[in-house]
Amino acid sequence: MLPYDGRDVELISVAAVAENGVIGRDGDLPWPSIPADRDQYRERIADYPVILGRETFEAMRDDLPGTAQIVLSRSEREYDVDSAHHAAGVDDAVGTAEALGASRTYVIGGGGIYALFQPYVDRMVLSRIPGEYEGDTSFPEWNAGEWNLVNAVDYEEFTLEEWVRGSD
Repeated sequence: MLPYDGRDVELISVAAVAENGVIGRDGDLPWPSIPADRDQYRERIADYPVILGRETFEAMRDDLPGTAQIVLSRSEREYDVDSAHHAAGVDDAVGTAEALGASRTYVIGGGGIYALFQPYVDRMVLSRIPGEYEGDTSFPEWNAGEWNLVNAVDYEEFTLEEWVRGSD
């Protein structure tokens, strides 16, 4: 499926990103909630495992996304949630997704997790939020020359972009 690295699972980053690259402030979104974005995000990831950091996992505990949560953490190894799996790094997370039989897995944050997985993701689905916001977490920089914009859909409060790694 992905000949350049031999993986059997497609990795897709999903994030809402302001014009200045900000994605979060104090563990939350820095802009008012956008229900249409939240709904498309939740629907997209509902039937697949997600990869996320421990802090993001803890912040979402009351409404965990995806069919399984692959939690990257250097310290915590066990969670009192049946669908949560610990991973020590990228290879471990991908191996867990493959063991779960997933054809795709969504990388959903936080900032450090996006940066760690950026060299490995096959696709990015980015909700582009108009405006610049103050925040403490940003989406990682990436080389646009390594990516192709394959779809962009304008919504009232954001634009949803889909990027695929590779050149024309």
